[in-house]
Amino acid sequence: MAVNFINSDLQQQVDRLMNELFAGGVNNPMTSVEQISYLMFLKSLTEKDEEQEQLQKLMGGKHTPLFSGGWSQYSWRTVARLSGDPLYNTLSEAFEKFHELPNLSPIGKVLFKQAHLKIYNRPTLRSVVTIIDEMDYNNTQKYDTDVKGDLYEYLLSKIAVSGTNGQFRTPRHIIQMMVKLLDPKPGQYILDPACGTAGFLVEAYKHIVEQHTSSDLKQQGHHHVGDNLRPDQHEFLKNHALTGYDNDSDMIKVAIMNLYLHGLENANVRHHDPITLPNPNEKKYDIILANPPFAGKVNKEAILEDFDLKTASTELLFGEYFYKHLLPGGKAAVIVPEGVLFGSTTAHKKLRGWLLDNTTIHAVISLPPGVFKPYAGVKTSILIFERGGKSDKVWFYEVSGDGLSLDDKRTPQPDKNDIPDLIAKWGTKPVGGNSWYATREEIKGNDENLTASRYKPQVHEATNHTSPKEIIAEVLELEGKITSGLNALLAKIGG
Repeated sequence: MAVNFINSDLQQQVDRLMNELFAGGVNNPMTSVEQISYLMFLKSLTEKDEEQEQLQKLMGGKHTPLFSGGWSQYSWRTVARLSGDPLYNTLSEAFEKFHELPNLSPIGKVLFKQAHLKIYNRPTLRSVVTIIDEMDYNNTQKYDTDVKGDLYEYLLSKIAVSGTNGQFRTPRHIIQMMVKLLDPKPGQYILDPACGTAGFLVEAYKHIVEQHTSSDLKQQGHHHVGDNLRPDQHEFLKNHALTGYDNDSDMIKVAIMNLYLHGLENANVRHHDPITLPNPNEKKYDIILANPPFAGKVNKEAILEDFDLKTASTELLFGEYFYKHLLPGGKAAVIVPEGVLFGSTTAHKKLRGWLLDNTTIHAVISLPPGVFKPYAGVKTSILIFERGGKSDKVWFYEVSGDGLSLDDKRTPQPDKNDIPDLIAKWGTKPVGGNSWYATREEIKGNDENLTASRYKPQVHEATNHTSPKEIIAEVLELEGKITSGLNALLAKIGG
C-alpha cells in the first residue's frame, strides 16, 4: 500500500536510491535497505549530536561531541564531502569500527555489529551519499517522526515489491487490520517473536498513540503525537512495552532502524530464536502479534525442552509458543498457514485442542491466497484468541479481497476490499454472506478442524417447482403441436 508522505519529495529520493544501487551492482534489495540504513543512521546521529550541542550552548551547559578526537573523520559532515577511494575507505572503516564509538547508544552498537560497506562502485557510493545528504528527514519539527517513519516504511516496501526476501514483510494494511482488531492499550506488554522488520511493533505503537492524540492535532495532520497520554504512559510505551525477536541478525538491524526512525530506539528488539534458545528474561504478554515462518523444520535436538508438541514444524512450535506466552486475558492475532487449521498429525490436533479448551477463539479470518504475492501464494488465515476460558463457538470471516489484485502485480482494487467491512463487524460479529459460526460440538466432531470453508453454510438457490398438472398440460400441448405438424407435412407429400 502506498505511504502518504508529509514531504512527497522523499518518495522520489528513495526511488532514486534504489535505482542507483541496482545500477551500481547492489541487486539484492535487502542489501540495499541495509546499506541505506547504515548511512541514514550515521546522518541522523550527526544531526542529533549537533542539535544537542546547540541546545547546551543556549542553556549554558557543556557538550562533549560524539564525533570527537579520532572519530571526527566519521562524522556525516566529513563523509558527505568525500568522493572516490577516500569516501569508500572512510565509510568502510566507519562501518567496521562504529560499534566501538564511545557514548553510542546500545541500539547503535547492535546496528553496526559486524557491519560492512557493500557499495563497491565508487561513483554509485558518491551518488547515494549525495541523495541521502539532500534528504530532510531529520528536521526539527515537533512531530517529525511521522516523516522519518513513513520514509523508512516506504523503503521497506521495496523489499515486497522486489519479491526477494519478501517473506520477512507482512503487507502493511494486513498488519494495520490485525492491530485494529486487537486494539492494544497503554500499559500493555506487546510481543512479536518473529518480528522481521518490526512492522507489527511499529503499528501497535502508532495505534496506541493515535488513540490518545487530540482531535485538534489530528486535524492538523499529526496523528501519532499521543498528547493525551500521561508522561509515565509515554515512558512505558517507548522503553518497556515493545519486545521483538528474530533469528536473522540482518533482519534485526532493519527492525532496529525502523524502530529508531519511529522514535523507539529503546524497544527491546534483539537477535534471538525463541524455539531453540533459552531466554533468562522470559515473561508473558498482554498482546502477541506475529506472522511466523511457515513450512520450516527445526532440528528436533535443538528444540527447547519446554515444548510439549512432538514436532519439528516451526508453524506448530510457534503456535505453542503463542499459547504459552500470553498472560491470562492476553490476546493474540497471528497468521497461520491453512495446514495448521486442518492438519491431521497428533501435534496439529493437540495444538487445536489446547486452543479450543483453554482459550477463547474470537475469530478465524480466512485470507485469499494472493495476499502474500508476488513471493508466495500460500493460503493463510488469521487466528485471534484470548488466553482463558474455552471456545463455545467460533466466528469465521472470509476475506475475498483486500483492496489489491491477487496476482503478482498487486495493483489497487479499492472496490474489492472486505477489510473495512470486517473491522466494522468486529464488535458484534454478525452472521452474513461472508461470516458464520461453528459450535464447539461441530468443531470437535470434525477433528477440531478450524478452516473457515469447513463450516461455510451451503447456499441453495430457491427454485419454483411446476405442479404435475401443469407438466402434463405442457406435454399434451407439445404433443398436439407435433401431431399437427406431422399431418401438415403428410398433406404436402400427398399422403
